[in-house]
Amino acid sequence: MNEIKIICDSLSDITDKYIEKYDIEMIPLNIIINGREYKDRVDLDGEKFYKLIRDEKVVPKTSQITYADFYQVFEKYAKEGMSILYISAAAKATGTYQSAMLAKGDLEEADIHIVDSNSLSFGIALAVIKACELRDEGKSIEQIIDVLENEKDNTYVTFFCDDLDYLSKGGRISSVKAKVGTVLGIKPICVVNDGLVDNVANARGKKHIANKMIEVARENGVSDLTNQTVYIGYTDDIKERDRLEEAIVEELNPRKIEYFMIGSGIGTHGGPGTTGFICKKV
Repeated sequence: MNEIKIICDSLSDITDKYIEKYDIEMIPLNIIINGREYKDRVDLDGEKFYKLIRDEKVVPKTSQITYADFYQVFEKYAKEGMSILYISAAAKATGTYQSAMLAKGDLEEADIHIVDSNSLSFGIALAVIKACELRDEGKSIEQIIDVLENEKDNTYVTFFCDDLDYLSKGGRISSVKAKVGTVLGIKPICVVNDGLVDNVANARGKKHIANKMIEVARENGVSDLTNQTVYIGYTDDIKERDRLEEAIVEELNPRKIEYFMIGSGIGTHGGPGTTGFICKKV
């Protein structure tokens, strides 16, 4: 039986802890700031990314991983005789899935499988971690894919944006709406629905955000998380991260909480201060 190599990209926001534990190959996105291109988490880590865009008041851009990037990585592991499982961000939200499919098509002799996670950020990472666990239990690649396909719509991803200028400059909301919202202290709460980011609610002022996020989560099928780990994503606002954790512990009673830094994919559109959490619906 061929060894299975599991691959994702940096849009997954998967932490170094899991990359090292499961020997995951993570392909970096490209980030462009002030005309300079960086490799996500290679040339520019999360802390430097948020400091740079906050200090210089610039809106970064990301470019999807190219066909050539995928071809190079897939070919490397195919030559080693490995079966390859790439778990992508939602195909509806990014073209990386299609680029990977093109690379797969040109490596006809390789055993390459591609799964659309239908999610973003650490929602992708949960699928990657699950795949690694199943692989290490001795499951076949077909069995792993069956589990991922059956479970992917049960992942809940939510976050709020602190700075409306980033949503405006990224084309997510109008400049007028951003200006009015900023004056009123409106904080948009977003949920990943069927692979796309949806602004489902708004909170007035930071002190109401955490409770509003939990209210929205309950409306979307999240309830008692006693047996779950909840993953809290943050950028550069530790105070807001801790406030959200306190509310989650009090209201949803998770078994455990872990942190991850929200990467450039979400951070480019949400900006500094973006905070959220990921769990399974129960």
